[in-house]
Amino acid sequence: MGDQSPQPEVSRREFFRLAAGGAAAAATAGRAAAQEGDGEGGETVTVEMTDDLVFDPSELTIAPGTTVVWENVGGIGHSVTAYEDEIPAEAEYFTSGGLESEQAARQAYPSEGDVAGGETYEHTFDVEGEYGYFCIPHEGAGMVASLTVTTEPQGGGDGGVQEGLPSVPEGAVTVGVGAAATIFAVFVLAYVFTKYGGDYGEE
Repeated sequence: MGDQSPQPEVSRREFFRLAAGGAAAAATAGRAAAQEGDGEGGETVTVEMTDDLVFDPSELTIAPGTTVVWENVGGIGHSVTAYEDEIPAEAEYFTSGGLESEQAARQAYPSEGDVAGGETYEHTFDVEGEYGYFCIPHEGAGMVASLTVTTEPQGGGDGGVQEGLPSVPEGAVTVGVGAAATIFAVFVLAYVFTKYGGDYGEE
């Protein structure tokens, strides 16, 4: 019966159409990954507030656009309150009460600004510089902390120890993931094309 067995046929045109589709899907996935962060594709960093009356870590170095989430991991209420004279002049004042000044935050606590056990407060830092902050009810017990917002490479230098592992720029991660996905898609299509044979006949 000659050549009657059904054989999948993949024309050259179809192969390249599938390859282009795979690359487009990988690019879309890469764009989605890039948009998962806050604002400018920034990272999210967590600072714990504990019943030992400390911010952990108490010193932090982050890149502009990073969102810091303060999480109360204990049962004692805390606040996150910036020292008004210890933040950059151009920076937005921040406090867990959402108020516009340190004095207002102090006066409103605890009716406003208390972060109870299990709750969180977050703020995104866009302006470079040094930021000092404290917990209103436990300031006298030494519950104070600081963070630095900078575009300078982290690691090295004196006293500027970065908590945790060094961060990889999110853009680099996104590009790497997108490139890997594209290469994988092309290899899969090439395998299918090779396994089932390519019918280069014109459509």
